[in-house]
Amino acid sequence: MAFEIKQQFKLSQQLHMTPMLKQAISLLLFSRQELVEAVQRELLENPFLEERETDNAASSAPDAAADSRKSAEQDSPWPQEEVARSAEWEEYLGEFSSQSRVAQQEFEAAEEDGNPLEACHSAEPNLEAHLMGQLLLSPLTEKQKSIGECIIGNLDETGYLTATDEEIASLAGADPSEVPPVLSAIQNFDPVGVAARSLSECLLIQLHARRDDRDPILVDLVQNHLEDLEKQRYKPLLRHFHIDLDTLKEYIGIIQSLEPRPGGSLGSSTPCYVSPDIFVRKVNGEFVILMNDEDLPHLQLSPLSEELAEKNRSSEEKDYMNDRLRSAVWIIRSLEERQRTLYQVMESIVKHQHDFFEYGVYKLKPLVLKDIAEDIGRSESSISRITTNKYVGTPHGIFELKYFFNSALSSSDGSQVGSESVKARIRALIDGEDQSHPLSDEDISSRLNEGLGVKIARRTVAKYREELGIPSSSRRKKHL
Repeated sequence: MAFEIKQQFKLSQQLHMTPMLKQAISLLLFSRQELVEAVQRELLENPFLEERETDNAASSAPDAAADSRKSAEQDSPWPQEEVARSAEWEEYLGEFSSQSRVAQQEFEAAEEDGNPLEACHSAEPNLEAHLMGQLLLSPLTEKQKSIGECIIGNLDETGYLTATDEEIASLAGADPSEVPPVLSAIQNFDPVGVAARSLSECLLIQLHARRDDRDPILVDLVQNHLEDLEKQRYKPLLRHFHIDLDTLKEYIGIIQSLEPRPGGSLGSSTPCYVSPDIFVRKVNGEFVILMNDEDLPHLQLSPLSEELAEKNRSSEEKDYMNDRLRSAVWIIRSLEERQRTLYQVMESIVKHQHDFFEYGVYKLKPLVLKDIAEDIGRSESSISRITTNKYVGTPHGIFELKYFFNSALSSSDGSQVGSESVKARIRALIDGEDQSHPLSDEDISSRLNEGLGVKIARRTVAKYREELGIPSSSRRKKHL
């Protein structure tokens, strides 16, 4: 069979990503702080934009801003049909991909199935997670790693070990003689000096790692004279070691460069402070949605456009001003559409998750992006973007919008329970357990089945427990 090269002409339509379209999509993805910064930057760069004064009693829905924008467009001498020619919103929302819609839906479905929404965000690892990662990658045997888990599980928030070798051996089912080698290995993990039982031991481990333990005077100061250094009793030290004050100050400088709290910087996850984009409040028995417009500039076209239009300009100047004016109208519309879509999504979430807003997290129902997309007539990709990095203030706390999307678990009566509700139950069971006899994953599975009628496997409990950042029962066990 012979191969030959041919030329063919093919006519097809594709929607390309223009710079303005990319800007509109980025506005959907921006968090509240990023949006404020982007709008402020646009105000500085675009002479056709200005911030308008807003009334505090403005409507909570974003439709009121549209009237002001329409009025500004009518007053402007520039041809608005030309300015807004590319603002095809229904085409843009979810339909901007050059792929076919069928292929795009298949891709989104696969992406959603493979990446659960609850796993899209994670907190910074704490000390325990940081050490466990190093333990799993270490050349220790499985039995030694089991001992290491018990050691790490008995560290306080500053990184000091609070259990004896005998207690650790009892928890791990090992001989006390097997504990010191594992403990020595963990003490040299990052941060060096963790799992020490005293300040002097912690500092000596760090000196050894830095190879400063070869100086007997420095070792003796750390081992026996930390209290003298703390209370600045220098003269007895000078006589005891036969050194001068400058030499002693050098030793003090070395000791002060060590870390007395090796786990302090990783003691707990860094808290995240957010300003909600939306508030849901109960008023007269009904839930009301309020957009948080505080600190968010409200834009309008500047009257400067009229003055510039009256003057004779070169073709290049007119092209530049047309481009700037088109950009100004586009960002105003982008902001309005963002707020409108956000409001509609929140309205649909309140409708689907009414029991959550009424009673709390235990009543959270299963929900997927497709449910909201079909309800408000948008694409799933648009719902995914508008719920990213957006937060809502509810009567039960502040939550990310993606929190309300969770998979379903079957119960004994044939109904379905949201995975986030099950996670809340798992956390409540573990918080109330006896620390000397913590609940295993199998115990938690049985209690959920007996108490709530939720059919959940042990491996699913383990998966949810890990997503909550809760260690296994062997690592939660405390010797009381």
